[in-house]
Amino acid sequence: MEESPHKLHSKLRLWEYPDKYIFEPVDGVTDSILQINRADGSMQTIGEMLQHTQNAKVGTVYGVIGMIRLLIGSYVLVVKERENVGTYLGHPIFKISSLQLLPCDHSLNASSSEQKKMEAEFTALLKASQKVSGLYLSYEVNITLCSQRLHDLGNESKSLPLWRQAEQRFLWNNYLMEPLIENKLDQYLIPVIQGYFENFSANIGSKSVNVTIIARRCTRRTGTRMWRRGADKEGYAANFVESEQIVESNGCTASFVQVRGSIPFIWEQIVDLTYKPGFEIVKQEDAARAVERHFLDLNKKYGAVQAVDLVNKHGSEGRLQERYATSMGPILSDDIRYLHFDFHKICGHMHFEHLSLLYDQIKDYLSKHGYFLLNEKGEKVGEQTGVVRINCVDCLDRTNVTQNMIARKMLESQLRRLGVLAENQEISDFSSFHTSYKIMWANHGDEISIQYSGTSALKGDFTRFGKRTYQGIAKDGWNALARYYLNNFSDGTKQDAIDLLQGHYIVSVSREMAPSTKRGLVETYASFRVAFALIFISFLFAFMSLRQARNGTRHLLESFAWTGLTLGITAFVKAHGRHFTNRPRFLTTHY
Repeated sequence: MEESPHKLHSKLRLWEYPDKYIFEPVDGVTDSILQINRADGSMQTIGEMLQHTQNAKVGTVYGVIGMIRLLIGSYVLVVKERENVGTYLGHPIFKISSLQLLPCDHSLNASSSEQKKMEAEFTALLKASQKVSGLYLSYEVNITLCSQRLHDLGNESKSLPLWRQAEQRFLWNNYLMEPLIENKLDQYLIPVIQGYFENFSANIGSKSVNVTIIARRCTRRTGTRMWRRGADKEGYAANFVESEQIVESNGCTASFVQVRGSIPFIWEQIVDLTYKPGFEIVKQEDAARAVERHFLDLNKKYGAVQAVDLVNKHGSEGRLQERYATSMGPILSDDIRYLHFDFHKICGHMHFEHLSLLYDQIKDYLSKHGYFLLNEKGEKVGEQTGVVRINCVDCLDRTNVTQNMIARKMLESQLRRLGVLAENQEISDFSSFHTSYKIMWANHGDEISIQYSGTSALKGDFTRFGKRTYQGIAKDGWNALARYYLNNFSDGTKQDAIDLLQGHYIVSVSREMAPSTKRGLVETYASFRVAFALIFISFLFAFMSLRQARNGTRHLLESFAWTGLTLGITAFVKAHGRHFTNRPRFLTTHY
């Protein structure tokens, strides 16, 4: 695979002066030293380093991710630590282990107290970027494109800087790069994706096989599990992830792509302290239009589309399934198909082997649309002309298990074509390879889940070990409780931080951080900590009074009063549950 002629800076010496930051390349290319003013964030390149270093703090960074401008100051995001996690088509891939935020906010000194307060609130959100997980980069190859699309790029496109080749929907730092693009800093513009990357090599018999998985998360509707559901009116779906599996052996390379994404019409599941909040389909009359836009976009990008819907046929999920199936009706064709597979009903009680029933229904489609294949000479001898789009409600746990099954079937088909497996062999016949493969897919599912829900995937033990275990079931229970806590009491702030980083909320002098709608009395003072404290204190007094009840009627009546108060407060909190959760401040729930 040919490298881009525009070499990116992979290592920089950072000089932190009181009034400026200077980024000095130390990777052999020193013709563009970057200087950033700490007062206003203005950028310029300088020809040589200044020799006055006595007032400078010196460190090393591995790239400039971008800059974001807030109300007063600007903030530079840099790669503080990285880890080499393998190669993609022969080029090294790095996982970002640590990010650092460099403030350019000296102008705050001349700002009003109100402006300082608002800037501090925005900055607190921005600092969350230093904890973002699953970020990957390459200085040499475009990792936003799958192997087939990368191979099909024309020579003119391949000669462009990596950031200009990038697939915008998978470019995590697309918004952050804008100030660098304005200053024409091509050698500093490093495309970053959020998702997952892993590869391993193992022998199957006497043949060495290298397997890679790379997941790319779409940024158009990115966010947290409960605050980013469904799709927007343009058809961009939440938790949309492209997962590509690449196998290399005998000098050949094969690639297979799958996608996942939330049910693509406008629906919500707003947290309200209940374990499983109800689903609400918003603007039902617009559902068909959003679905059509989503699938026409997929058809344009991937070719044919086989939608596999894993949600329950009945119960609360049944309303979503019915609306989805109805909305798909007008656009069904040879190129766009829809299949409902009630995962919980068919594969319930840990009978995941019943997924073979799903495979039997789509194997002809998979065979027809194939996979991308390069021969020993690097010539394309096969291409993937269609994609499978899988969803459940979260597009996490059921989706992970199903994608793994399909990927395994395609891998075995590819290995047989490459002469690695005989017709009667499966990868499970080779324990070392099979173990590494299962672990890789389990890790992939966990990372995608952590980014969306805050915990690793449920049912991960089946993907990792090929069976359900008591330890895995116990872990699922713990993760389910953790999801409940994060969804109700943490993810609102996290959603605001994501929207700020992705440019879905643009800070300007004319905008306030708080919603413009007037907040009611309950919403103003509602707090989970306050509610919990009131319930706990009431319960404590009720318990203490009950213990003293045998000493007189007064204590018995007091215990009844405190018990009534406890039940009353509990009922009030339950009735106004949405107001006691951690809600995003940038997000409106009906869009």
